[in-house]
Amino acid sequence: ERVPAAVLEHLERLALVAFGDAEGVRRLREAVRFAERLRHVDTDGVEPMDSVLEDRCLYLREDDVTEGNCTKELLKNAREKIEEYFVAPPGNIPLPKLEERETFEQQS
Repeated sequence: ERVPAAVLEHLERLALVAFGDAEGVRRLREAVRFAERLRHVDTDGVEPMDSVLEDRCLYLREDDVTEGNCTKELLKNAREKIEEYFVAPPGNIPLPKLEERETFEQQS
């Protein structure tokens, strides 16, 4: 089934992943297959959870700062940075405009 260019662009912007190459197409198809399986899961009578840790007693702890002032050391791990901020996701490139795109199936 074809995916309209507008939907493809929206998915790319949400996922911050370009689907224009074979690996991107493979990942998108895999995600769609997984989502399709989830749609068929019978959840009748299953109450929504407030937390995945509902069966445990959660407690608050003091937020004591034991380390800090290591911005320069942490920024050494950044592939790309602007001023004192990480650029995320690393290596992300601007996506093409909608009018530059064809439908998903034509690219795969």
